[in-house]
Amino acid sequence: MKTKSSKPTHITYGNVLDDLGFPLEQATTLKFKAELYRAILKFARRYSQKELQIILGEPQPRVSELLNGKIANKSIDKLLYYAGRLGIETKARFAQTHKEVVERELALAQ
Repeated sequence: MKTKSSKPTHITYGNVLDDLGFPLEQATTLKFKAELYRAILKFARRYSQKELQIILGEPQPRVSELLNGKIANKSIDKLLYYAGRLGIETKARFAQTHKEVVERELALAQ
């Protein structure tokens, strides 16, 4: 009888987008979009779909897509518009968490 090892079978970086191998630039955009969507959904769930049609100025199918997580075709601009219509004040935080990417680019350029 084999026993399972307690060692992890893969390495995780603490960020699912990094773990899936997305380039840093794309991962940054996707993470921002996901956080923005989460905030929109938090406040949008307070209203009925009819009320959201009025608030967002969108037809029912677009409201349904939003509530069901179909945001792949939604731009960040559109999500920011929705946030504004819902009265959400957006704030961004900026930190250089991957300085090694910049250093690698500079090293390659030399």
